[in-house]
Amino acid sequence: MLNKINSFVLATVFVALVLHSDQVSGGATEEQMISAGKLMRDVCLPKFSKISPEVADGIKEGNVPDTKDVKCYINCIMEMMQTMKKGKFLYESALKQIDLLMPDDYKDDYRNGLAKCKDVTSGIKNNCDASYALLICMRDNISKFLFP
Repeated sequence: MLNKINSFVLATVFVALVLHSDQVSGGATEEQMISAGKLMRDVCLPKFSKISPEVADGIKEGNVPDTKDVKCYINCIMEMMQTMKKGKFLYESALKQIDLLMPDDYKDDYRNGLAKCKDVTSGIKNNCDASYALLICMRDNISKFLFP
């Protein structure tokens, strides 16, 4: 129950940030995305005591260790972002979020990267492994890749 409340609060904060954007073209600024990502990170990171802030920073830079805790941390973030649910990539949901919440200069790159990664989680039964596979694919196919 608390997880659902946290997810709702974070989603609400992110939408509020977007609605207060000064951009006429819509979407969030990069700074707003980073702030929302920090909120998600602040919820997920304490759940995985084996992941230091330095390791989490490394993930942001694309250095993604292949460990159970890292994979499950990634899953936590992706579920909060509503790009994953129970090990399934929510492709359509991710596309909608790109259109609504990302700065215009990120949108095409993300749409193309997600299209390339659309089926990468197929056949992966473990939720954490599926999220890890998606993150690696996105990191490798999106030039302006961001992760909280």
